[in-house]
Formats: sequence, C-alpha cells, structure tokens
Amino acid sequence: MAETSDIAISGHGGQLALAALQAAGVREMFTLSGGHVFPVYDAAHQAGFPLYDVRHEQTAVFAAEAVAKLQRRPGVAVLTAGPGVTNGVSGLTSAFFNAAPVLVLGGRAPQFRWGSGSLQEIDHLPIVAPVTKHAATVTSTDDITAAVTTALEHALTPHRGPSFLDLPLEVVFSTGDGKAVAPRIDVLEPDPDLVEQAARLIAAAQRPVIIAGSDVYGGDATEALRAAAEALTVPVFANGMGRGSLPPSHPLAFAKSRRKALDGADVVVVVGTPLDFRLGFGDFGAAQVVHVVDAPSQRAQHVSVAVSPAGDLRAVLTGLAEYAGERVDHGDWVATLRAAEQAQAAKHELEMQADTDLIKPARVYGELRKVLAADAVTIGDGGDFVSYAGRYLEPSVPGSWLDPGPYGCLGTGMGYAMGARVTYPDRQICVLMGDGAAGFSLMDVESLVRQQLSVVMVVGNNGIWGLEKHPMRAMYGYDVAADLQPGLRYDEVVKALGGGGETVAKAADLPAALDRAFSAGVPYLVNVITDPDDAYPRSANLA
Repeated sequence: MAETSDIAISGHGGQLALAALQAAGVREMFTLSGGHVFPVYDAAHQAGFPLYDVRHEQTAVFAAEAVAKLQRRPGVAVLTAGPGVTNGVSGLTSAFFNAAPVLVLGGRAPQFRWGSGSLQEIDHLPIVAPVTKHAATVTSTDDITAAVTTALEHALTPHRGPSFLDLPLEVVFSTGDGKAVAPRIDVLEPDPDLVEQAARLIAAAQRPVIIAGSDVYGGDATEALRAAAEALTVPVFANGMGRGSLPPSHPLAFAKSRRKALDGADVVVVVGTPLDFRLGFGDFGAAQVVHVVDAPSQRAQHVSVAVSPAGDLRAVLTGLAEYAGERVDHGDWVATLRAAEQAQAAKHELEMQADTDLIKPARVYGELRKVLAADAVTIGDGGDFVSYAGRYLEPSVPGSWLDPGPYGCLGTGMGYAMGARVTYPDRQICVLMGDGAAGFSLMDVESLVRQQLSVVMVVGNNGIWGLEKHPMRAMYGYDVAADLQPGLRYDEVVKALGGGGETVAKAADLPAALDRAFSAGVPYLVNVITDPDDAYPRSANLA
C-alpha cells in the first residue's frame, strides 16, 4: 500500500497532507479550485503530483469514488469550503452506500474568527457525519499528517467507506511538522465455526445459488469466489462490481435466469452485498439464507438468516472452497438453470436485433456489445436505459462495471469516466447515460477535453424520465413532471465543449457511429433517439 513510510516531514499544511496521502499509495487528487485549499494545490504542484480539476464538486468526488472502487485504494477529492463541500455530499453518500474508500479534504473558514461571518463559514461536520465513517476538523497544523492517516484507516477498514477532514484556513496555510506513515489496516478473521456451518449448509443443499456483490471485488476476493463455486458446484449470479467475477463462459456463471434460480433455490448464499431492494429485501421464500459479509455491521437485521460469517471475504470463501465434508451432487440443478439461461439468451438475441422505426434500447446494446473490448470499463448513469445495460451486457473481467449502486444517484457518469480513464489510460471507457442523467454532469465533458481524457458516451434519448413516467401512468392513469424536450442534441453540447459526437435515429446507422466514437480519441457522444414507449420491465420494489 505505502509508497513512503515513517518519513518526518516539515512544511505548510498542504505539504503535510500530501505526504500522508502519498504514504497511503494515493497517486492523484480531484478538485474544483477554491482559495481555502490553495496550500494543497501548491504541494501537489511543487511535487509534480497529478491534480485533475472539474466543473462541479460532485464530479470530483465521483471521480475519487471510481478510483477507489477500481483500484481498491483511497481516492481523494479536495473541496473548498461551504458550497464546495455541500456540492460534494451526493458523491460522499454514493461512496458511503458503495463502500468506497474515499477521502474528502475540505477547506474551512478560519477557527480564530469563527462566528464573525467569514466567507463560506459553515460547520460541515453535522452535514457529512451521517454519510461518512469518520469526520473531523484538524485544529493544529502539526496534527495534519496523523489526522489524514487516521481518516484513511477508517476509510480502508472493512466495511469500507468515505472519510472527511476539515482543514481550517489558518491550519492549512501555517507550517508545522509531522510523520508520513502507511495506514494500518487490521484483517478481521472470520469465525471458523460459522464458515463451516455455511459450507455444510451449501454442500447439503439440493438447489443452492450464490449471489456475489461489489464487496467481492472490493475485498479482492474474486479468485476465492471462483474457487468456492467450483469446489461446491454452485451457480453464481452477480450484481454491482461483483459482475465479471466469473467470466460469462464459465460453466457456473449465470446472469439471465436469476428469477428461476431464486424461485427454485433451497439455499441462497449472498456474498458481499446487502439484502436490500435489489434482492427483494432477502425474502427468498422457503430458501435458507447464508449472508457472507466483510464486517459484523453488515449483517442483515431485518430478515432471518441461517448463518452469517463476517470477516475477510477471501478467508470466508477460501474456507468454503476447502470444505471436506459430504456434499450433494448439484449437476442436475446447474443443468436446469443452464437450460433456462440459454432460453432467455435466445430471447435476448432477438430483442437485440430488433429493427424498428424507433430504436429500442435493446438494439443499442446489441450493437454496442460488438465493439466493446473484453476489458472495457462500462459505466452506467441513468434509469431505464442503464437498466437495459444490466440485462444485455455481461462484463468479462472483474472490475469493469461501474454503476451508482443502491443509492441510485444520477450524475455519476462524468466523474466515474474521469476516474476510470485515469486508472486505465489504454482501455475503452464507455459511459451509458439516459438523457435525464446527461443533464446532471455533461458540462464536465469540458474537464475531460481539457485534460485529454477520452471516453465514449452513449445516450439513450427518449425525451422522458422513463423510470418515473411509465410507473406513474400505470398507477394514476396520467403523469406529470416526467417529460423532457424530445430530440435534444446532446452531441452538439459535447462538440461545443471541444469533443465530438453525432445523433443516430436509425438502427442501421448505429454500427458506424459507434466505430467513429471509439476511434475518435476525444470525448465523443453518440446521441441515440430511442422509443419513449419502451419501458423496462421492472420487478424490484422501492420499499
């Protein structure tokens, strides 16, 4: 983790903070310029430390979140005081729900004049405390390095999540001393008896199923997951960044038959993801539930589970793989699901070839999958249009799928794209956006253009808030506040900001447009006019 450790450092507050960040392996920071944090910029500039700036603070935090999730290390955003911090709260909350080890360094009005009405004077801590693992104000320059290290330890300790540090004006501008040390992260070993109970239950089941979530990737447990699935012959489904843990060609990898699997399972093993609305709140009928979590705090409290091992996910999954007791042959169950998977795949193939006057989202993904490389990073930022991505696109490698997660925050796209491009300079980065989501962050294309960070954006433009319009009409017979201006030229916005793009209204024009996008070498938006009457068949309940 550490690039430097136990190094004494003297300097202004920005230099002390940077030394602690570097000791933790941080290699960049994201920001929107603000005078309260100038010393942090000065430290980065003097050290040649990469600094990426944006047009809205939420983008900076989303970019840090993407780095944190993709690289399994701290991502850092630096925000100026007052509105700089409050603009970043949605990003902090997203990181909180997604267990992303993000650190936000916030500027703060001076302590010595507190209460006198300094510019942007507000106490940030009560605002950010509910959506962070750790939030504190540094009151002495000499305390900065230790405070940064402590904040990073909180962020990196499972269950991972964001931390926040306030740096008052006089503290960060003053000089002091500190020691840059690597954060210490203790590994929580799971209870071996609970692991054996879980293994025995899975091995004795007639129809077990594994659902793997984002913490499997975040905990670097994808290989252990594969070993456990293979040892116990259990079909694996995935959500979030768990997708790609098993490649689509793996005989135990499933994606399209989840409903049949959950309806028929007698044991459901949920690994590294909460029993939330995406999983029917853990109600799997008569099936027994094994909930494997990376920390005791993540054990479900709202539903009864048979057993819930907590701790390092690699250790838990390795323990499952090494189970030596008797086991039931699951071959017939796997074959049953494979037949259902193939039948659904055949249906999806027809949907992705649909040649209609108004383009269906399925057709967009049918063409997109032909040009996406196996290691492309796919980013979802939207409602209905992105829901279709989850149905039709299957990541081939771990850590190649980013979506807003259970918090469901729109506007993540440009920040995630920036973080992904910084992480992978040579891989395809493709952002999938609804036209509603495009309104949240498209101005930050300018940040991508200016800093030569090329990405491809595909907008499903149906001129409505589809996730709201269709359900509201079904419930009330009418809808309000659910329409956007049809046919808007989002590609022209990107062109005006220095990128490229085009609008596609005919399905036959999609392949050439996508080829141009991926070969452009600049941020490029393909604005696809899609059918507003096409509604994603949703089964999850909000509550």
